[in-house]
Amino acid sequence: MSALEIREVRKDFGSTRVLKDVSLAIDSGEFLILVGPSGCGKSTLMNAIAGLEPVTDGQILIGGDDITWRTPAERDIAMVFQSYALYPSMTVRQNIAFGLEMRKVPKAERAEAVERVADLLQITHLLERKPAQLSGGQRQRVAMGRALAREPQIYLFDEPLSNLDAKLRVEMRTEIKKLHQRLGTTIVYVTHDQIEAMTLADSIAVMRDGHILQLGSPDEVYNDPVDMFVAGFMGSPSMNFITATLEGQVGDYRLRITTPEEQELVLPWPADRVTSELAGHLGQQVVLGLRPEHFSEQDARLEGQQEGTLLETRVTVVEPTGADILLRLPLGDSEVTARVGPKCPVAAGERLALRVDMGRAVLFDPQSERRLA
Repeated sequence: MSALEIREVRKDFGSTRVLKDVSLAIDSGEFLILVGPSGCGKSTLMNAIAGLEPVTDGQILIGGDDITWRTPAERDIAMVFQSYALYPSMTVRQNIAFGLEMRKVPKAERAEAVERVADLLQITHLLERKPAQLSGGQRQRVAMGRALAREPQIYLFDEPLSNLDAKLRVEMRTEIKKLHQRLGTTIVYVTHDQIEAMTLADSIAVMRDGHILQLGSPDEVYNDPVDMFVAGFMGSPSMNFITATLEGQVGDYRLRITTPEEQELVLPWPADRVTSELAGHLGQQVVLGLRPEHFSEQDARLEGQQEGTLLETRVTVVEPTGADILLRLPLGDSEVTARVGPKCPVAAGERLALRVDMGRAVLFDPQSERRLA
């Protein structure tokens, strides 16, 4: 296992710069996920780490050793691809052992490694089958087994679950999590699926247009996003953005929101979350960020319920999901999503009293989209 450090890496394809001075560092045994929309540069960065794409400038270090200009074979890295890349004419046993055979590992050691990873991934009963006889999930386990048999310094996963159906993705996600907990390996994992990122990662790097916008724990990127892109990208359903006017005076701020029904809604901003930047935005428009779970239904059974600021609004759409209910309701200049309990007694068109947890809300500058508070 080794730590990974990337220092101001740039990658150009002709006149197009795909990676723009990317820097990050992860500790030995850490699970890093690169996440972002298609075309943000995450797969290019993964290929640069693997040595499949030479960088234009910058350094890549593993365990403090500069491997920037080494060939893929010299980097001691194993990669699991989106397409399983199995040899169709070989059995599962032969597919797993092939990389070891190419490295001239003795036959007895190869056999031992195959049995070890087959037991770890619970595919021992599949060793004599060929890829055509396997399901998608089984093929992905074989692809992982081929990488695990090598015991390299770092494992790279490039969207390994994207070809699987929804149920199998959840199952394989759990297996990868267990695998990392068991082995304590250093893993860099690329995905566009932010649910995968939240459930698997120790650290998440959110990318956009060749830049890393934020690097932090799942909790940090979800609850303390640096800008509106990160806030909107992480979370499902995504964060609600509501235009509001910041009013009041230093230490006593309020957010005034005009509803589509021409009603004025005033939400107090918590005094303990006032930042120096807010003073410069008094009397100006800001963007209030509220996640669906920051709303909760007013419960008449709880006498004196005080959690959050009370508002009343009309519900336009009710979407039961089983575990909870998603409500669509007008607020400010947009329609927002609220997540409430599965027994909330409301139908489309009815009015509902909701509480808003302003203690977890965030504010953004509408021009720069950077976080203000």
